[in-house]
Amino acid sequence: MAAQKSTVKAQPQPFPCPDCRGGQVLEPFQVGGRKKHVSNARQEALCLTCLGTGEAPTD
Repeated sequence: MAAQKSTVKAQPQPFPCPDCRGGQVLEPFQVGGRKKHVSNARQEALCLTCLGTGEAPTD
C-alpha cells in the first residue's frame, strides 16, 4: 500500500507592526501640579495600531 502525502501547508508569517516593537510603544508623559512639563523619561503604552499584538493590521 502506498503512503499518503500530507497536504498541510505552512501558514505565512505575519508582518510586524510598523509603529511598534512587540505591541508596545514608548510615550512621553507630563509631570507637575499646575505647570505641567514633559518628563525626560518614557513609559510603555499599548500600540493603538495593532492593539498590542505586534502584527500589522490587515485591510
